[in-house]
Amino acid sequence: MMNGNVSKRFTVTLPDSVFEDLEVLADAQGRPTANLAAFLIEIGIRQAKEGGEFPEKQKSSKAKKAKEDK
Repeated sequence: MMNGNVSKRFTVTLPDSVFEDLEVLADAQGRPTANLAAFLIEIGIRQAKEGGEFPEKQKSSKAKKAKEDK
C-alpha cells in the first residue's frame, strides 16, 4: 500500500533580495537553498494553522476535478 505523503515540486518566484538572503542563510546553515526554502514554507504553514488563519482542510481542486470526472 502506498502512503499519500509524496513530496511535491513547484516553482516559486522571489525578488532578488529575498533570494540572496535565502542563499546567505542556507550557506550559513550548511544546507541547500531549496531545502531551507521548503523548511521555511513548512514553518509558515504550521504557524498559520496554529494561529487559526488556515481554513478547514479541503480537497485540492485537482482532486475535486478527478472525482467529478468519474
